[in-house]
Amino acid sequence: MTYGWAILIIAVVLGALFQLGVFNSSSFSPRAPPGACQVFRPSGPGTTTNINLMGVCTGQLPQYVAKFNGVSSYISTGTTGFPLGSSPSSFVGWVYITNPQIYPIIFNYGTIATNQMALIYCYSNALYFFSGSAAYAGPGLSSNAWHFVGWSYAGGTSVTLYVDAQSTTPTIPQENILLGSTNPSVIGAYGQPSLHQYLQGYLANFQLYNVSLSANQVQALYLEGIGGAPLKLQNLVSWWQLNGDTKDYSGNNNNGVSTAVTFTSQYGR
Repeated sequence: MTYGWAILIIAVVLGALFQLGVFNSSSFSPRAPPGACQVFRPSGPGTTTNINLMGVCTGQLPQYVAKFNGVSSYISTGTTGFPLGSSPSSFVGWVYITNPQIYPIIFNYGTIATNQMALIYCYSNALYFFSGSAAYAGPGLSSNAWHFVGWSYAGGTSVTLYVDAQSTTPTIPQENILLGSTNPSVIGAYGQPSLHQYLQGYLANFQLYNVSLSANQVQALYLEGIGGAPLKLQNLVSWWQLNGDTKDYSGNNNNGVSTAVTFTSQYGR
């Protein structure tokens, strides 16, 4: 009887630990501390001569991700070198949305007053791209799970939207894709303070490029996982890892300033 009760207690404890994720293999994986991998630009911000990655860039899971409360959290970033007008651009990142019913904004920049902006957000379990006062639907984006999302724009009248391994390419009128300026740039909310539509959930590893990434390149970034390093460093404009801070690790100094954002190591990955 004594042994039986002991075995039962051990089984209950092990079950509880399993439910808490203690035995999840990712819990034992080494996690990269903030800034473990970053871009080195020996000639300074905005230059590409001898550009390379430095540090441990083997795709380890990040130690932290950014947590947004859905009420007041957002990150304002620098905008130096952002692609303007109808210049090619690409954006990718990792999102985990816990409430998709509040138009959670993932990332946006441009001129809000004239709707000359690039903005991606979630609505009704799908990714949307907004520009020129019109929204364009992308692949499905379920809540309460990590997803790789982004866009790639090569000029012209179409933009390709990505969610994990899925993509769609809606047609956009030429006048709707022109970006008038770079300010503001905001992660996790709309750029105009009085109209903030806040994201509730987690964000990680945001990358902005001044080139249109190919489908194969986007797929490669997706397969790298949430801790993956950028491709095409010469075209990398900003790299907000969101691994414990809001610094820009692209070497271009587009650092972010956070409001009500916290960082957590408990992110189910």
